[in-house]
Amino acid sequence: MEDSYRDKGLRKQLLAELRLKGITDEQVLAAMDRIPRHLFVDSAFKELAYRDMALRIGADQTISQPYTVAFQTQMLEIKKTDKVLEVGTGSGYQAAVLGELGARVFTIERQKLLYDTAKVFLVKLNPFYKIRFFFGDGYKGIPSYAPYDKIIVTCGAPFIPKDLIDQLKPGGLAMIPVGEGEVQKMILLKKSASGEISMEEKGDFRFVPMLENRTGI
Repeated sequence: MEDSYRDKGLRKQLLAELRLKGITDEQVLAAMDRIPRHLFVDSAFKELAYRDMALRIGADQTISQPYTVAFQTQMLEIKKTDKVLEVGTGSGYQAAVLGELGARVFTIERQKLLYDTAKVFLVKLNPFYKIRFFFGDGYKGIPSYAPYDKIIVTCGAPFIPKDLIDQLKPGGLAMIPVGEGEVQKMILLKKSASGEISMEEKGDFRFVPMLENRTGI
């Protein structure tokens, strides 16, 4: 798994661009600096790996735009040993960022091809990541390991799934893009110590849709 000086230089340029766009969490930026994003994309797209853009990864899914990854991660205020539920493993890139930050990640994917690929690749990339992989319906979350300190959804949901909110720990945070069109509203959801829910819109983003009641093949 080659990570050349050129690749590292391109990552530095990308991080400088993310800073200009408002990413201020240096721990998040440092984590992204350590991850060779070009290894998560098809070789045909390697030259685009360090541009701030989403790229196709197969199964009609995408690896998220680096700014989106950085923004969601920054807003979740990830702390070492946080227990994080990720809905939509995809390429595994977002899970790797969380793993670099020391989080305990429980990630679920409905596309079998992506699940199988990410599960093998991330262990090879860094066997010390604390990441557990699940194949299933993201709307249902992973209740057997709940509650979670943080929840991150990396696909556009038509609504906020109740099962996910039920699995969020009191005092926890969730980032969920909500909307049925091409553009979703990013929602930062907070659960108080007493279990009350508050929500804030954090701008417009583009994600592939989260499909309901499917586990995929």
